[in-house]
Amino acid sequence: MNISTKFPVAVHTLILLSVSPPGTATSEMIASSVNTNPVVIRRITGMLGRAGLVEARAGVAGARLRKPLADITLLEVYQAVNGMGEGELFAVHDSPNPNCEVGRNIQAAMNPIFIAAQRALEQVLEQTTVADVAGDISQLEGIQLPDFFAVTHS
Repeated sequence: MNISTKFPVAVHTLILLSVSPPGTATSEMIASSVNTNPVVIRRITGMLGRAGLVEARAGVAGARLRKPLADITLLEVYQAVNGMGEGELFAVHDSPNPNCEVGRNIQAAMNPIFIAAQRALEQVLEQTTVADVAGDISQLEGIQLPDFFAVTHS
């Protein structure tokens, strides 16, 4: 599979941006929560910015959301950071042996299955918003979303 951790890190970033006081969601603060390097967060924030999901300016502390979490689907986030086209989620090995019955037919047999699986994944992601994930987090923590920042990042 070709899915990287950029996708969940991007969702994590968006949720932190939504619950952080203006100007406080720096790449360092987000990186601390994600447990990664701030450079990783800046790259992901740049991808989210190019997709129109966040607004970030170099040298200015804290990015901000361009629309509410309830208006951002997981599919939008996935596409922003993974950039996968149809049939690119799964890959069949590049050079099977054309002299073998299986080798010469494996790609043609597997590709329709992989395309259907990718479409199913994208359909689920399209039906789920980042707000849904944030709500699940607040429920797991037993807190109200407005209190989320104070409780988890104080």
